[in-house]
Amino acid sequence: MPALVFDCDGVLADTERDGHLPAFNRTFEEFGLPVRWSDAEYARKVTIGGGKERMRSLLTPDFIAAAGLPSDPAALDERVAAWHRRKTEIYTAVIGSGSIPPRPGVRRVATAAQEAGWTLAVASTSAEPSVRSVLELAMGPELAARFSVFAGDVVPRKKPAPDIYAFALDRLGLDAARAVVVEDSRNGLLAALGAGLACVVTTSAYTGGEDFTGASLVVTSLGDPPPEETVARVLSDPLGTAPGPWIELADLAGLLGTVGGAGRDPAPSDPRPH
Repeated sequence: MPALVFDCDGVLADTERDGHLPAFNRTFEEFGLPVRWSDAEYARKVTIGGGKERMRSLLTPDFIAAAGLPSDPAALDERVAAWHRRKTEIYTAVIGSGSIPPRPGVRRVATAAQEAGWTLAVASTSAEPSVRSVLELAMGPELAARFSVFAGDVVPRKKPAPDIYAFALDRLGLDAARAVVVEDSRNGLLAALGAGLACVVTTSAYTGGEDFTGASLVVTSLGDPPPEETVARVLSDPLGTAPGPWIELADLAGLLGTVGGAGRDPAPSDPRPH
């Protein structure tokens, strides 16, 4: 049977601005580090795959001196690992509070996939405890238990490298032509395409202006019917999927094996609801 593979942050819930960013800044405060990321600064940091990697981007010689950090690389790695563990604790508490809602359509589409016998998975470069907390928030405990989770440091290279998706395909025993990915960022799209996977992009808080050439479909969200109606606005539809007001499982099934429409020019942005 086919597989539906979700990224986590920005796809299952729009977690970066209201979850990860405050968790990073609270961690910096607790450890006495001389940095607080603004929204604009964090918009740049999200292009770095992985939380530890974003923290390591701070470690310039000037920052190390200002923070009184050790210069030994192994000692610095230990510090970053400690910061990241605490940040993950803070972040999972935020998710557990229920203050960040799931994105439109993710539970609806995953439920339809599960009922049709599709394999369900999440593939993310975020820490596994963080991913599982968002997955349970977005899907509910029963449906979340049906997902395979591939996250964190299970692969050496983070997105945009294709490693996490290649790893997921290998563990699931799937051919790339039998899976479709839902992503929200250019890095995630490139990772999916690099693994030979068709990719739908649902743009999120920090990614709306990114280049999604190669995506099979780009929409503002998966959308939902009434009473919680959210219309999925089509931004690019190079393969002529022509979805309705919200994305259905049949739309995704039609993208299997398209390899993200690689080599085809994206359609012009269309602001009209479809």
